[in-house]
Amino acid sequence: MVSIKLARTGTKHQAHYRFVVLDRKKPTNGAVIETLGYYDPMTKEPKIEVNEERVAYWLGLGAQPTDSVRNLLKRTGLWQRLTSDAKA
Repeated sequence: MVSIKLARTGTKHQAHYRFVVLDRKKPTNGAVIETLGYYDPMTKEPKIEVNEERVAYWLGLGAQPTDSVRNLLKRTGLWQRLTSDAKA
């Protein structure tokens, strides 16, 4: 089973995160299958960049996003587009 998680990078008090695809049984900073984008919460306006095509591809294959990834995708509006496409 594959999941989409946030992998923490950066230094102490300067956290940045990557959207990564990896095996659900591996640790978050384990062997990554693919990096889909990044999230920078430290800027004045938190910056979220995600490769929409690759996220749609992995969700189509059955990858399960974690709650935090799902919330960030909802914040960008990508989650609504992907779930409405799946229903149509």
